Amino acid sequence: MIDLNTLSEFSRAHCVAICAFLVPANLVLTLQTLILAVLDRPQVQIAGAAVIAWIPALLMILHVFTWWAIGVVMAPTYILLCLGSICLVINIWTIARPKSISRWFGIMRSKAAIGFGFEK
Repeated sequence: MIDLNTLSEFSRAHCVAICAFLVPANLVLTLQTLILAVLDRPQVQIAGAAVIAWIPALLMILHVFTWWAIGVVMAPTYILLCLGSICLVINIWTIARPKSISRWFGIMRSKAAIGFGFEK
């Protein structure tokens, strides 16, 4: 049986190491999902990448909850919660509406090209 108290203590005792892994993992895996969506890869590939990217996002949120459980409410907990939540939402959005992601980045790409004088 899983002992939540032991897991929570482990999470708080190794906070720096956990965050040092989860922050870049969230960013890299979510970026990979976005790139696959923008490149119009098959839905199976996008969904697979998004599901894999959910893991560090959920772990980050649970890690923050272990700190809130003992009453630690500081800026880093909110920042990490926002990072995990945004990555989770982006991955869910990419699975649900991959074409809208691709279209949104197409609009952003064209606006950036116009802004830098690279319009066609």
